[in-house]
Amino acid sequence: MKSLWVLLFVSGAAMADDAAMLRCRQLTDGPARLSCYDAIQLGGPASATAPGAPAIAASAAPSYAPTKADLERGFGNEHNSPAAKLEFIETSIVGEFDGWVPKQRIRLANGQVWMIADDSQANLDLVNPKVRLEKGMLGVIYMDIEGASTAPRVKRVK
Repeated sequence: MKSLWVLLFVSGAAMADDAAMLRCRQLTDGPARLSCYDAIQLGGPASATAPGAPAIAASAAPSYAPTKADLERGFGNEHNSPAAKLEFIETSIVGEFDGWVPKQRIRLANGQVWMIADDSQANLDLVNPKVRLEKGMLGVIYMDIEGASTAPRVKRVK
């Protein structure tokens, strides 16, 4: 039984908060990324230790607050994440854009890929158009493209 408690103690002390690790992985600035990793507390709750085993202090979650860029990365893919609070994001389509057809995938300047989810289509002749992705009723997202007369319903692919 004592070896089980030691195993629990060691595995709890060796594991970090998975969500915090994922947040740090997404940071592109080297010093900020390192600082984020350094802020992650290792260890588990003191109640998980065996009687007579050295207690470790319960750690608080890192005080990392997601930036606007972090939230925008999660927009359209937010299963109970802080990105769910965003109502819209603004970016652009890089290069020439000649319009869309149903089920077409569109890569945005922020790296996201969205698919046209309705039956709309448009023929355009635009270069680097600005895009505003905005939530509508019931969580539906529309892509408002500068220079287009309609905003197609879209679904995030990547």
